[in-house]
Amino acid sequence: MSAPTRVIGLAGWSGAGKTTLLAKLIPVLVARGVEVSTLKHAHHAFDVDQPGKDSHTHRAAGAREVLVASGRRFALMREYAPGEAEPPLGALLARLAPVDLVIVEGFKSWGHPKIEVFRAATGKPPLHGRAPAVRAIASDVALPDAPVPVVPLDDVEAIADVALREALDRDTLLAMLAEAPAPARLKPSRA
Repeated sequence: MSAPTRVIGLAGWSGAGKTTLLAKLIPVLVARGVEVSTLKHAHHAFDVDQPGKDSHTHRAAGAREVLVASGRRFALMREYAPGEAEPPLGALLARLAPVDLVIVEGFKSWGHPKIEVFRAATGKPPLHGRAPAVRAIASDVALPDAPVPVVPLDDVEAIADVALREALDRDTLLAMLAEAPAPARLKPSRA
Protein backbone atom coordinates (compact mmCIF):
# COMPACT_ATOMS: atom_id res chain seq x y z
CA MET A 1 0.00 0.00 0.00
CA SER A 2 1.47 3.33 -1.01
CA ALA A 3 -1.46 5.69 -1.60
CA PRO A 4 -3.74 6.91 1.18
CA THR A 5 -6.70 4.78 2.19
CA ARG A 6 -9.81 5.43 0.11
CA VAL A 7 -13.43 4.60 0.92
CA ILE A 8 -16.42 3.46 -1.16
CA GLY A 9 -19.74 2.10 0.00
CA LEU A 10 -22.18 -0.55 -1.15
CA ALA A 11 -25.69 0.33 -0.08
CA GLY A 12 -29.11 -1.11 -0.74
CA TRP A 13 -32.16 -2.49 0.96
CA SER A 14 -32.04 -5.84 2.72
CA GLY A 15 -32.11 -8.66 0.19
CA ALA A 16 -30.58 -6.61 -2.64
CA GLY A 17 -27.41 -8.71 -2.65
CA LYS A 18 -24.83 -6.41 -1.05
CA THR A 19 -22.98 -9.19 0.76
CA THR A 20 -23.14 -11.51 -2.25
CA LEU A 21 -21.68 -8.77 -4.45
CA LEU A 22 -19.02 -7.95 -1.87
CA ALA A 23 -17.93 -11.60 -1.71
CA LYS A 24 -17.38 -11.48 -5.51
CA LEU A 25 -15.90 -7.96 -5.58
CA ILE A 26 -13.18 -8.44 -2.96
CA PRO A 27 -11.31 -11.20 -4.88
CA VAL A 28 -11.45 -9.13 -8.10
CA LEU A 29 -9.91 -6.15 -6.31
CA VAL A 30 -7.32 -8.29 -4.52
CA ALA A 31 -6.34 -9.84 -7.89
CA ARG A 32 -5.68 -6.28 -9.09
CA GLY A 33 -3.29 -5.77 -6.17
CA VAL A 34 -5.70 -3.73 -4.04
CA GLU A 35 -5.52 -4.29 -0.27
CA VAL A 36 -9.14 -4.27 0.97
CA SER A 37 -10.84 -3.94 4.34
CA THR A 38 -14.58 -3.87 4.96
CA LEU A 39 -16.84 -2.19 7.47
CA LYS A 40 -20.33 -3.65 7.76
CA HIS A 41 -23.36 -2.22 9.46
CA ALA A 42 -25.35 -4.91 11.26
CA HIS A 43 -28.62 -5.22 13.10
CA HIS A 44 -28.73 -4.35 16.80
CA ALA A 45 -28.70 -7.94 18.09
CA PHE A 46 -25.77 -9.30 16.07
CA ASP A 47 -23.07 -11.18 17.96
CA VAL A 48 -19.76 -12.58 16.74
CA ASP A 49 -19.18 -14.37 20.03
CA GLN A 50 -20.48 -17.77 21.11
CA PRO A 51 -21.91 -18.91 24.45
CA GLY A 52 -19.51 -21.27 26.15
CA LYS A 53 -16.38 -19.48 24.89
CA ASP A 54 -14.20 -17.67 27.42
CA SER A 55 -14.67 -14.33 25.66
CA HIS A 56 -18.46 -14.69 25.87
CA THR A 57 -18.16 -15.54 29.57
CA HIS A 58 -16.09 -12.36 30.09
CA ARG A 59 -18.72 -10.23 28.35
CA ALA A 60 -21.60 -11.90 30.18
CA ALA A 61 -19.81 -11.16 33.46
CA GLY A 62 -19.79 -7.46 32.59
CA ALA A 63 -16.52 -6.70 30.79
CA ARG A 64 -17.00 -3.61 28.61
CA GLU A 65 -14.33 -4.69 26.09
CA VAL A 66 -12.94 -8.14 25.33
CA LEU A 67 -9.99 -8.53 22.98
CA VAL A 68 -9.32 -12.06 21.76
CA ALA A 69 -5.92 -12.55 20.11
CA SER A 70 -4.05 -15.39 18.45
CA GLY A 71 -1.04 -15.78 16.21
CA ARG A 72 -3.26 -15.17 13.14
CA ARG A 73 -5.85 -12.52 14.10
CA PHE A 74 -7.49 -10.54 16.85
CA ALA A 75 -11.06 -9.47 17.49
CA LEU A 76 -12.19 -6.67 19.76
CA MET A 77 -15.75 -6.75 21.05
CA ARG A 78 -17.11 -3.71 22.84
CA GLU A 79 -20.40 -3.46 24.67
CA TYR A 80 -21.99 -0.01 24.65
CA ALA A 81 -22.74 1.49 28.03
CA PRO A 82 -26.45 1.92 28.81
CA GLY A 83 -27.71 4.84 26.74
CA GLU A 84 -24.50 5.08 24.70
CA ALA A 85 -25.17 5.85 21.05
CA GLU A 86 -23.84 3.78 18.17
CA PRO A 87 -20.55 5.34 16.97
CA PRO A 88 -20.81 7.43 13.82
CA LEU A 89 -19.37 6.13 10.57
CA GLY A 90 -16.33 8.41 10.80
CA ALA A 91 -15.35 7.07 14.22
CA LEU A 92 -15.56 3.50 12.92
CA LEU A 93 -13.56 4.27 9.76
CA ALA A 94 -10.87 5.95 11.86
CA ARG A 95 -10.36 2.69 13.82
CA LEU A 96 -9.34 0.70 10.73
CA ALA A 97 -5.69 0.21 9.82
CA PRO A 98 -4.56 1.80 6.54
CA VAL A 99 -5.26 -0.20 3.38
CA ASP A 100 -5.82 0.75 -0.26
CA LEU A 101 -9.62 0.57 -0.13
CA VAL A 102 -12.25 0.28 2.60
CA ILE A 103 -15.64 -0.93 1.39
CA VAL A 104 -18.48 0.12 3.67
CA GLU A 105 -21.51 -2.19 3.50
CA GLY A 106 -24.66 -0.47 4.63
CA PHE A 107 -24.70 2.96 6.29
CA LYS A 108 -26.88 4.08 3.37
CA SER A 109 -27.92 7.36 5.05
CA TRP A 110 -24.32 8.57 5.49
CA GLY A 111 -22.59 10.91 3.01
CA HIS A 112 -19.74 8.71 1.83
CA PRO A 113 -19.60 7.87 -1.90
CA LYS A 114 -21.49 4.69 -2.58
CA ILE A 115 -22.64 2.25 -5.21
CA GLU A 116 -26.30 1.38 -4.86
CA VAL A 117 -27.05 -2.33 -5.13
CA PHE A 118 -30.53 -2.59 -6.62
CA ARG A 119 -32.45 -5.79 -7.20
CA ALA A 120 -35.99 -5.41 -8.55
CA ALA A 121 -37.22 -8.53 -6.74
CA THR A 122 -36.95 -6.82 -3.34
CA GLY A 123 -39.98 -4.71 -4.29
CA LYS A 124 -38.37 -1.72 -2.60
CA PRO A 125 -37.75 1.64 -4.29
CA PRO A 126 -34.32 2.66 -5.52
CA LEU A 127 -32.07 4.52 -3.09
CA HIS A 128 -30.76 7.07 -5.58
CA GLY A 129 -32.51 10.35 -5.01
CA ARG A 130 -33.07 9.44 -1.35
CA ALA A 131 -29.63 8.35 -0.14
CA PRO A 132 -26.76 10.85 -0.41
CA ALA A 133 -23.67 10.38 -2.58
CA VAL A 134 -24.86 7.50 -4.79
CA ARG A 135 -22.24 7.54 -7.56
CA ALA A 136 -23.42 4.51 -9.54
CA ILE A 137 -25.97 1.71 -9.42
CA ALA A 138 -25.29 -2.01 -9.75
CA SER A 139 -28.65 -3.36 -10.89
CA ASP A 140 -30.27 -6.50 -12.23
CA VAL A 141 -32.64 -4.41 -14.39
CA ALA A 142 -32.25 -1.42 -16.69
CA LEU A 143 -32.89 1.91 -14.99
CA PRO A 144 -33.15 4.34 -17.93
CA ASP A 145 -34.05 7.34 -15.75
CA ALA A 146 -31.20 6.87 -13.27
CA PRO A 147 -29.20 10.05 -12.66
CA VAL A 148 -25.92 8.12 -12.33
CA PRO A 149 -24.27 5.31 -14.34
CA VAL A 150 -25.92 1.89 -14.11
CA VAL A 151 -23.73 -1.22 -14.21
CA PRO A 152 -25.08 -4.76 -14.56
CA LEU A 153 -25.11 -6.42 -11.14
CA ASP A 154 -23.31 -9.46 -12.55
CA ASP A 155 -20.47 -7.42 -14.13
CA VAL A 156 -18.12 -7.50 -11.15
CA GLU A 157 -15.12 -6.21 -13.14
CA ALA A 158 -17.08 -3.09 -14.13
CA ILE A 159 -18.27 -2.63 -10.55
CA ALA A 160 -14.63 -2.86 -9.40
CA ASP A 161 -13.74 -0.13 -11.92
CA VAL A 162 -16.51 2.09 -10.54
CA ALA A 163 -15.48 1.40 -6.94
CA LEU A 164 -11.89 2.40 -7.60
CA ARG A 165 -12.88 5.46 -9.64
CA GLU A 166 -15.44 6.78 -7.14
CA ALA A 167 -13.70 6.01 -3.84
CA LEU A 168 -12.83 9.03 -1.73
CA ASP A 169 -9.70 9.63 0.34
CA ARG A 170 -10.43 8.56 3.92
CA ASP A 171 -8.99 11.69 5.53
CA THR A 172 -11.11 13.92 3.28
CA LEU A 173 -14.16 11.82 4.11
CA LEU A 174 -13.44 11.89 7.85
CA ALA A 175 -13.26 15.71 7.72
CA MET A 176 -16.59 15.83 5.85
CA LEU A 177 -18.27 13.42 8.26
CA ALA A 178 -16.96 15.31 11.31
CA GLU A 179 -18.79 18.43 10.16
CA ALA A 180 -22.07 16.70 9.32
CA PRO A 181 -24.73 15.63 11.82
CA ALA A 182 -25.64 11.95 12.01
CA PRO A 183 -28.22 11.31 9.31
CA ALA A 184 -31.74 10.04 9.86
CA ARG A 185 -32.18 6.39 9.04
CA LEU A 186 -33.67 5.72 5.59
CA LYS A 187 -36.74 3.51 5.46
CA PRO A 188 -38.35 2.18 2.30
CA SER A 189 -41.52 3.97 1.29
CA ARG A 190 -44.44 2.24 -0.27
CA ALA A 191 -44.19 2.27 -4.04
